[in-house]
Amino acid sequence: MSVLIGKPVKAWSSAGLALVTLALSLSVALAVRADDPTAREIMERVDARDDGDNQISDIEMTLIDKRGNKRVRRLRSYTKDKGEDTYSMMFFLSPADVRDTGFLTYDYDDPERDDDQWLYLPALKKTKRIASSGKSGSFMGSDVSYADLTKRPVEKYDYKLLKETELDGHPVWVIEAVPNDEDEIEETGYLKSVQFIRKDNYVRVRSKIWLKKGRRNKYMEVKELARIDGIWVPTLMTMTTKKGKQTQHKTILRTSNIRFGQPLDFDTFSVRGLETGP
Repeated sequence: MSVLIGKPVKAWSSAGLALVTLALSLSVALAVRADDPTAREIMERVDARDDGDNQISDIEMTLIDKRGNKRVRRLRSYTKDKGEDTYSMMFFLSPADVRDTGFLTYDYDDPERDDDQWLYLPALKKTKRIASSGKSGSFMGSDVSYADLTKRPVEKYDYKLLKETELDGHPVWVIEAVPNDEDEIEETGYLKSVQFIRKDNYVRVRSKIWLKKGRRNKYMEVKELARIDGIWVPTLMTMTTKKGKQTQHKTILRTSNIRFGQPLDFDTFSVRGLETGP
């Protein structure tokens, strides 16, 4: 009798143990993925920060390879808001091998709507639409990806406030951002990031980003920040790709001649306008 009773009790115990283990695993997973309300509120304010409208600016892009060789490119950038959405367009002015190359972005506020991007290649007289699967790729040989050129949806990340500290004499929040959406990981190629947010203006001034492929990290740093017409604008920033401690490539972006409130026409922000040029 005891043997007969013992067998089902042993079987029940194994099943019960499995259920408890599963429940604990789920609890741990949920705890890891749990969202921090304080961190989310901060990141929502970062997302809502006034970044101006009807903007024209000049950009100098310096590409530096691991041997220290440099290539300098110059661009002109145009940005205009359409309701909650943002349209932007950039044209390469020099050197000759990239002159008149254009890039157009429709950055939609709706997190469920894929942003639209097009790249015009004058040598081929062809406009290429950037697919979601290609947005993790390098923008024109830089350390900036196509996905970096749009705002990432706050809703598609879980946030955690790691600490509060100072950076270059300014108080900052240090926040971890982890995608909670598999499509977001595929589109950006990023597994997570740690971001430094200035408390006085909600500007992201430093980020460390873990890449999905290649065991590499990217590091973004705002070196200079200016207040123009009441709007905080990064005027000098770097994006560096490293494997371990070794720098693979670096991009320096210097923005100048920043003007807001310019007379920009929505019709300009089109594939036709992209192909016509500045």
